[in-house]
Amino acid sequence: MNWSALDWGILGPAMIAGLLVLATHVPLGAQVLDRGIVFIDLAIAQIAGLGVIAADAMGMAEGGVAVQASAVCAALLGALLLTWTERRAPQQQEALIGVMFILAACAGILLLAGNPHGGEHLKNLLVGQILWVGATQLLWLAGVSALLLIAMRLGWVRRLGRFGFYGAFAIAVTASVQLVGVYLVFSSLIIPALATREDRGPRRFMIAYAVGALGYALGLGLSALFDLPSGAVIVWALAGCAMLWSTVTRPRVLAKRPPGPRI
Repeated sequence: MNWSALDWGILGPAMIAGLLVLATHVPLGAQVLDRGIVFIDLAIAQIAGLGVIAADAMGMAEGGVAVQASAVCAALLGALLLTWTERRAPQQQEALIGVMFILAACAGILLLAGNPHGGEHLKNLLVGQILWVGATQLLWLAGVSALLLIAMRLGWVRRLGRFGFYGAFAIAVTASVQLVGVYLVFSSLIIPALATREDRGPRRFMIAYAVGALGYALGLGLSALFDLPSGAVIVWALAGCAMLWSTVTRPRVLAKRPPGPRI
């Protein structure tokens, strides 16, 4: 256990990145659960990652504007396709989302097949590099998050119908997947929303943010102390915090439910 590893200079920017990711992912995660399309984030994140891999394969500068544009375009095309499939085959939407995920994942593997650093690229895409986030990346994420939150608050996303939801989702995921990776994108969306599914109104979002923030803080701290991969530890910490909240609140939820018929 290395207490000197708890360095705010390293963990601070990573924690800020986590809070910015949660800012958009908590409300979107609640909508995902309500719509019953849990794996949309994995599919969109993988499609955005495919855009990054394709840009890299074409020789574009890593982390440059062209790479970001490629990721956003890929994610928005995926959102457009999901809008169309929901209109044409709503009952098969979850299955189609799964198919899109696996196709994007396999396409990425094929593009990386001839790259000697392909394995490292794939690992970074899945688990992210949250400990190495820079000021420029944080400013970019903060700007995108603020615009999305304003759009959702003012109802602009809702006015665009199906594509409004999928488009906002695509932009939010694209902005975060290169920083925290596919696994943390999924966890940030689903785990806090799942832990607070019995709550309603603003209270639900406040608790979900608290669960998510505690999970990020605990995961970053433990990963630094024990020198473990940050992304994986944060996922487990988020799950642990969510389970703890669900355990604490379960008696209250059961007490509010009307008694069932006696047999």
